[in-house]
Amino acid sequence: MHVVVTGGAGFIGSHLVDALLARRDVSVLVIDNLRRGRLVNLAHHDGDERFRFVPGDVRDAEFLREALRGAEVVYHLAAQSNVMGAVSDPRYSFETNVAGTFNVLDAALCCGVRRVVFASSREAYGEAQALPVSEDQPLNAKNTYGASKAAAEAYCRSFMNVFGLEIAVLRFANVYGPRDSDRVIPIWLERALRGEPLDIYGGDQVIDFVWVGLAVEALLRAAEADIAGVPVNVAGGVGTPIRELATRILAVTGSRSALRVAPARAAEVRHFVADVRRMKSLLGLEPPADPLEHLSCMCRRAGVRLV
Repeated sequence: MHVVVTGGAGFIGSHLVDALLARRDVSVLVIDNLRRGRLVNLAHHDGDERFRFVPGDVRDAEFLREALRGAEVVYHLAAQSNVMGAVSDPRYSFETNVAGTFNVLDAALCCGVRRVVFASSREAYGEAQALPVSEDQPLNAKNTYGASKAAAEAYCRSFMNVFGLEIAVLRFANVYGPRDSDRVIPIWLERALRGEPLDIYGGDQVIDFVWVGLAVEALLRAAEADIAGVPVNVAGGVGTPIRELATRILAVTGSRSALRVAPARAAEVRHFVADVRRMKSLLGLEPPADPLEHLSCMCRRAGVRLV
């Protein structure tokens, strides 16, 4: 089976590529513009004849119509995936996350792709009225990143309804794991190991964390599961208060870093916990009781980077 992974040099995408190439009957073409992705994440696949990297941008429709030829499944992860980055550059977020998704869907349709697996986000929901948040809750994005994902999902639905393209939509909570560097867990781990203050914006946030390994398994299963047109939350299903995360990071690092509270950022969703019953029933995935059980592993990796 030949698959294409957009954004495959990024955090989640590169782990997905690892899992795909562990299957001997799969060949993988990775597309990434390397704005956030890093070739070092894929360097260990150099020399594997089943792996190919092509620098490219999902904003380039003509390029995609060539690149997707022969693909059975397309995993569409390419995005401006940082909330504050999308706020600071909303045009790039729109062009990549919305127009780029349209280009991927259009190319997939033209090339006869069997299924597209689209990586959406919990940010599409906006601020929840009640927790946990089920997939049936209306999308009411709070920030430009969430708006771009909600709009991209609308195009996914339209391509399914009008053209019959199979599309599986996964709404990811806060994914953490190796190769990530610009989200709260890796940032705080490195700051704690240096003895620097941990910045908390607001201080009352509740976050649903999910390990990258579970996120990748959800992507793999979404290519075959009977979920076309049925969005699925991919999350731990447990809310972690931001101050509890700080306490655990200080404990695992042995740090005495201070907590430095700053004003809340208007663009941030303050509270989110996902309803994961659909993930369990349709994808057969069971999240761990402790979504932060891999924090020690992350601490060791952060320590190695700082040596």
